[in-house]
Amino acid sequence: MKRLNAPVIFLLLLLAPLLCLGQLKHTPLQDGPDVKVKKKAPNQEMHLDFPNLNRIAHYKDSKKLSEIQRLERRKQYGQALKLLEGYVRNFGIQNFYKDTNLLWRLGQLYERQGMMNQAMEVYRLVLKHHRSDIRQVQSYYDSLEQNTKDYYVPLSYYYELVEYRKSISTYQPPRGVYLNMGNTINSIYEDYGPTLNADNSTLIFTSKRTFQGIESKPNEDLYYSHNSNGYWTEAQSFGKPINSIYNEGSATLTRDGKTLFFARCESPDGFGNCDLYKASLQPDGSWHEIENLGPNVNSPSWDSQPTLSPNEDTLYFASDRLGGFGLSDIYYTHKLKNGQWAKAQNMGPIINTRQSEVSPFYHPKYKVLYFSSRGQLFNFGDFDIYKTYLVGNKWQEPRNIGPLVNGRGSEYYFTIDSQSQNLYYARSEESDLKNLDLFSFPLPMEAHPLAVTKVEGILRDSVSNKPLSGIISIIDLDNGIEISSKYIRPDGSFAFHLIDNARYMMIIQSPDFFTIERELALQQDTSLQIMTRVIDHNIPIVFSNIEFEPNESNITEEMHPVLDEVAYFLVENPGFRLEIAGHTDSAGDPEFNQILSKDRADAILQYIQHKVRLEDGRIDAYGYGSSKPLREEKTEEDRRINRRVEFRLIKPVLQGRGIGR
Repeated sequence: MKRLNAPVIFLLLLLAPLLCLGQLKHTPLQDGPDVKVKKKAPNQEMHLDFPNLNRIAHYKDSKKLSEIQRLERRKQYGQALKLLEGYVRNFGIQNFYKDTNLLWRLGQLYERQGMMNQAMEVYRLVLKHHRSDIRQVQSYYDSLEQNTKDYYVPLSYYYELVEYRKSISTYQPPRGVYLNMGNTINSIYEDYGPTLNADNSTLIFTSKRTFQGIESKPNEDLYYSHNSNGYWTEAQSFGKPINSIYNEGSATLTRDGKTLFFARCESPDGFGNCDLYKASLQPDGSWHEIENLGPNVNSPSWDSQPTLSPNEDTLYFASDRLGGFGLSDIYYTHKLKNGQWAKAQNMGPIINTRQSEVSPFYHPKYKVLYFSSRGQLFNFGDFDIYKTYLVGNKWQEPRNIGPLVNGRGSEYYFTIDSQSQNLYYARSEESDLKNLDLFSFPLPMEAHPLAVTKVEGILRDSVSNKPLSGIISIIDLDNGIEISSKYIRPDGSFAFHLIDNARYMMIIQSPDFFTIERELALQQDTSLQIMTRVIDHNIPIVFSNIEFEPNESNITEEMHPVLDEVAYFLVENPGFRLEIAGHTDSAGDPEFNQILSKDRADAILQYIQHKVRLEDGRIDAYGYGSSKPLREEKTEEDRRINRRVEFRLIKPVLQGRGIGR
């Protein structure tokens, strides 16, 4: 049997004045935590650049390749690394799928030299661009990534956790995830490609709700809706001359609202399948002066889905033109001094893959690009939304924006309002990838452009020092909204990207220990070490502060925190049962002692049942009086040890989903 100070959790959170930790929500620490914080170095930035990408298709230097091989054979790996790195920097686009073996060799040399960040960067390029069966490479990369990647809790199970928590706290679930914009915007046909004007009062989107010709062929047109007192008005067609007998869609507006960039397909003045155009707003409110952006931007292929940088001197778009990395890539063009657009360039191998990248969206205020991809390394469904940050002049490794946005179907055309409060995008269900509707809901944390401050930590058993498993959730206390929950990684680590100078509650749940709650006032990248004691389900637990007054069975205020922890554990682990056993010392009448011990156990049962309203049969209460002493009573200390309440948490024989699975 264990006699534990309340709570059973022993936390060693590493902290400095830069991180303010609040008290445990349900259980205060008696002795005060030994708390420190490790200041983290800035996140690793992409170190490779490829200046030849938009200059040459393929780079080859046989002499340099022979020299690299010679150095490797002689095990002169440092020199081989330097030479191979320089060779790879000269890559053109074709090299990424023709010479992925050189990328793999470069990664191995980095790893041999202990440069794991650089090695992982190159391994990711191999997986994004290979065009052969490299399951062994994927398996090796996965083994390296297992303690750094995110293991998101399935969304359906996440909502089960939220429901459990709603019965014990005021934390709210995410508001309106997958909220369809309704029939004022959506039709029974495909609706997609949303964009907003600068003050978020007008929504422009594309729809296939009209038809052309005898065959009633669907025609893509642009529509708009105004926001009136928080509601979107009935969608209306742009009408002529923007909409025509050709297909129009995927628009973006300048900040002043006077220039509209959009795609038009199969037009006689086009250079390819679909081209990018611009139109100007006239004083009378009509749109005219429609111009093709010309051959520097458009190609003989499909060019569409434009988005402008915040200063409006760079235009990003999607294209399936020849010479790219995959089926479709993201390109960009910048405005020249004469007002014309420069020759479009490919965004490179970090953003583009051997698959498809489409529907870019540049945040109106920050250097963050969102786009849809089916070729990045972590997808929930077919197409997922990613975000990437521009650091210096390099785009960083894209991050999946999480399951509160990305589902098992496809997500495209991600757009955020200028205040970063709401998102708008098109998505399809897994069963019907073509029937797109527009959705809108408050922006989740993973998708927020300012979610760049990293909170990471490791969870270990305070006795064995072994890593523990469980589920970790983060709650935005300022807004009362939960962030996607994740499983603790195999090595006990976890990581989240949050917004600086904000308050959060961290909750760690498991069937192996009582729930840990800790408030974070975040001010910088932070590293936490958390130590807790695992519950031994074969040994009863005795809490030192569950002590009743002599001859009394009333629950005191001092008992509440510990009993709350036990109650919440039962809520979060619905398969578990609890046995409560009351014991007294041998002083007094044995029959009275047996009744008193049973009354005390019943009082605890009633407190827990009232606190969380468990179903009947989850808790059993027994009173043993003085019949099961732990030691012979020779001193007052012996009698104190025998006066106790034992708690035994009983695991289910066949555990269901459970927190720790």
